[in-house]
Formats: sequence, C-alpha cells, structure tokens
Amino acid sequence: MCGKLTVSAQNIMTRVVVTGLGAVTPLGNDTQSFLDGIFNEKIGIKPITKFDASETGITVAGQVDGFDPALRVGKRDARKMDLFAQYAIDAADQALENAGLKTDADADVPTTVADPTRFGVILGNGIGGLTTIQEQVIKMHDKGPQRVSPLFVPESIPNMVSGNVSLRFGAKGINSTIVTACASATNAIGEAFWRIQSGKADVMLTGGSEATVNEIGIAGFAALTALSKEEDPTQASKPFDKNRHGFVLGEGSGILVIESLEHAQARGAHILAELVGYGASSDAYHMTSPSPDGEGAARAMRDALNDANLDANQISYINAHGTATGANDSGEAHAIATVFGENTVPVSSTKGMTGHLLGAAGAIEALVSVGALTRGELPVNVGVDEQDDDTKVVNLVDVNTKHQAPEYVLSANYGFGGHNAVIVFKKWHEEA
Repeated sequence: MCGKLTVSAQNIMTRVVVTGLGAVTPLGNDTQSFLDGIFNEKIGIKPITKFDASETGITVAGQVDGFDPALRVGKRDARKMDLFAQYAIDAADQALENAGLKTDADADVPTTVADPTRFGVILGNGIGGLTTIQEQVIKMHDKGPQRVSPLFVPESIPNMVSGNVSLRFGAKGINSTIVTACASATNAIGEAFWRIQSGKADVMLTGGSEATVNEIGIAGFAALTALSKEEDPTQASKPFDKNRHGFVLGEGSGILVIESLEHAQARGAHILAELVGYGASSDAYHMTSPSPDGEGAARAMRDALNDANLDANQISYINAHGTATGANDSGEAHAIATVFGENTVPVSSTKGMTGHLLGAAGAIEALVSVGALTRGELPVNVGVDEQDDDTKVVNLVDVNTKHQAPEYVLSANYGFGGHNAVIVFKKWHEEA
C-alpha cells in the first residue's frame, strides 16, 4: 500500500441539499408570496390588530395576517397547540409538499420517506407558547389555579414545536428543539445539516417558529427599550440606517426540507440549493449585548467558511442579522469587515420588511438565502435612507445593485446570551 492514500468511508462527508420550503410570515403565508414580497421590497410590518397595544407604547409589528389553522393544521388539532406550533405545522406541511414528500393527510405514514427512523426534526424556537402562558396566568389570577388548562404545559413548552411536527409527519429520527434566542433557527439548520452530512439521517425538517406578537411579548421587549416606537410601518425597521431606533417584533415560521444528495436523487427530487457550511460560537460577553467588536460573530463566520472549505472571497452575498439596533448593526458590520474586508461582499438585512422573528428569524432568512440563489438576485436592504457612519464598512444592497446572481450565500444570526450562528448555501450544481 506504499504511496497510496487510504480514505476511510467515515471521512467522506455526504452532500446535503435543500428540496422543500414552507413559510408563514408577515409577507404572506406561503413561500411564493413571501419571496415575492422580499424581492419586490414589500414591507410586511403593519399596525398591531391582534390586541389593543395602546398602553405598551408600541403600535406596529411584523404580524401574521390571514392565517387559517383549518387549512393545514386542522381545527381539532389546533385547539391543542399554541400558535407557534400551529405556524410550524403549516410551514412544515408546505415544505414537504414542495419537496414531493407529502402523502394523503389521513395516511398511516404521512410522508414518503423510505425509512422514518432516518427522518428527523430539528427546529428553533425562542420563547415557546407565550400566548398560552399569558392566557393561563391571567386565568389563574382571575379564577384560581384549579382553572388552569390541563394542556397548559404541552402547549407552552418550547420543545413542542419539533414534538408536534415529528408527531404529525411520522418523523422517528432525532426530534429536537434548539433554544438560542435569535440564533435558534440558524443553529437548528446547522445541526440538522451536520446530522445528514455525517450519515446519521437521510431527511430532516428544520427551521424555526415563533409567535410572540401578543401583549406580554410586546410589553417585555418594550421594557428592554429594544423596540421601535415609530408609528409609520415604512419607517419602523431601519437596519444599518443612521436614524434606526430599535427593532420591530415579528412572528411566523420558516421550514426547510434538507436531505442527503443520494436520497434526493434516488427519488428524483427537484433540488433548490446545497447547504455546505455551518459555524457557531459564543461571545461570552454580556447577557443581552453583543461584543462591540463583533469578535464572536467573526469567529462563527470563519468557522462556517472553514466548514464549507471556502475562502472569504467566494461568498457572493451575506444575509445579515441586522436588527436595526445600534449595538447589533455596528458590531455585525465590523465582524463582516474583519472577515471579508471593508466594502467587498454585498450585504443586506431583510428585517426592514419582516421585522425580527426572534427564534424564527434565521429560518425565514434561510428561505431568503435559497431564494436569492434560485432567483438569481439579491434582496435590498429596505429601510436605509442614510447609512450609519459606523456601518459604512459594509456594502449594502440597494435597488441598483440587487441584480446579481450569487453562487454562495452566507446567512448569519445572533442572540441574547452571546449565541452566534452562521450557515452557507451554494447554488445547485450536480458536480461538487
């Protein structure tokens, strides 16, 4: 064997592809409507109508409108789930249908995945069933503890986002929910990617869901002075703008079907994109503020590039976290400049159109990243009238520069607690 390199089969990583997308968002409750809205610079932020928000001091949100649980969740099942789980079921059903893996809803095995023990679910969520928590605490206060619903716990605990999805679609592999604040969905997608890449699963449902546009959700973030008080929806969320004034709370769900290339090709699946890299790190700096120099975010980006075996100059576009808060926008801009150089790769945050979906932010932004690859254009950084001086180290996408067809897209999200998560998608080519 002298002079020959023997490669262990365990060291050959499986290629992982995206074959299905599903969305429930402030810009529409299906993937087509959502991506059409994003790439046409439509703003889904609107006046809050779900409850009387007048006493909170906040008037607008990235609110989901027109959601009907009867269509995909079912009225009977919806009564046993908080809204965050309903959103996830709906988006997952869409994604499986889009991937060609959905069978009749009444079938004993509701998907056509050959081996359900190699079909898993890893989803992200930030807070759990906040609407249920709010309603049941009020009921306990007003009517006593004996009136608390027996479904209070299973409706409110965060892990039921993946639990309900696994149950509904017969996924008998790993069933896990990742809670890392606003990095949750990106961590979930990355961990699901690694699971398939290492040969431990064939198909994964991944992404995230959140439903916090309610009184306690708005009041809680308002008390942190984190939310924009702007009444005009078109001026409320302004990532990287000089006059930004806080983020806009959003809600919804984004779900991806990812699978091994071998599994996808064996069933003749239509492949949308390839998932090629994942990186994660911790700031270990502050409970709610990111490291001002973006050091932790930069490490996560480098880790994702290394995982994908890419150089920084190969990235065509960055979908930034871009919350429209001073601490995030500045730190993230400097992190990008550290890794990629100043004013090189095109950058945008899509939160100017959707608001910030917390634990589901990375999920819908992953859909945007795939959309950029399949549509051959970049989303505009909506909300910028005058770029803040401290962020001018990054090159923001506008209406004049959006017509670029990316090859590699990096999507990044960061959360309270110092969580940093980054994933990299590649335009689909059959050859590696």
